[in-house]
Amino acid sequence: MKIATWNVNSIRQREGHVRRWLERVQPDLLLLQEIKCEAHQFPAASFAELGYTAEVVGQKAYNGVAALARIPFTATHRVLPGLPADDAQSRYIELTVAGMTVIGIYLPNGNSGGETGYQYKLAWMDHLRARAAQLLDRDENLIITGDFNVCPTDADLSPGALPPTDALVRPETRAAFRALLWLGLTDAVRALHPTGPAWTFWDYQAAAWPRDQGLRIDHALLSPALAERLVSATPDRRERGEEQPSDHVPVVVELAG
Repeated sequence: MKIATWNVNSIRQREGHVRRWLERVQPDLLLLQEIKCEAHQFPAASFAELGYTAEVVGQKAYNGVAALARIPFTATHRVLPGLPADDAQSRYIELTVAGMTVIGIYLPNGNSGGETGYQYKLAWMDHLRARAAQLLDRDENLIITGDFNVCPTDADLSPGALPPTDALVRPETRAAFRALLWLGLTDAVRALHPTGPAWTFWDYQAAAWPRDQGLRIDHALLSPALAERLVSATPDRRERGEEQPSDHVPVVVELAG
């Protein structure tokens, strides 16, 4: 089974990119982030032509997540449990599919809005950890995947790519990510590629792509039983070299069985 995540940075601009990628890679499930549209504007019919059913949690112009699946699924949550009722940011989708709970996230960046914005990021991570703990306590087969906006260690960014004050690398951010892992989750990419660059993001500025100055901020975290089924976990660098690409590339996780 192939499960993938991709921050597409506007689905309406990159519908063609996603269609071509689906035809080439043929994942069973693709979690999308930063779709930047409301649900009624999502090109679901286009992907249905390829055999994929869409579930969309949209937001006008900003954020937004979605799932495209060619296997049966049920959407169980469209908001991260524990968030305030008036939180309007579309960043979370939770599905049951093939005996698994699959969570797709677009975790807050944390660099806008000053310290208030950063505290929102940390609170969001706390709620995510609480939800993961609840599911793991029930012995669920769990995968959490998406754009985490976290470089877990210094090995997950090019030297000098970010200042130490950036929200993606601040000590509190990394501690919150480690707290997720300490629940018993496995970082799929690092489990198979423990050293070296595995970038998933290259900024549009400063020739980051030609210089290969990237970040690893798109992740897939697996519960113990799913980690035992892990076959491969790889960023698809090819997509960053396409015309008018997203600044992120897909990360594809393959599970046995």
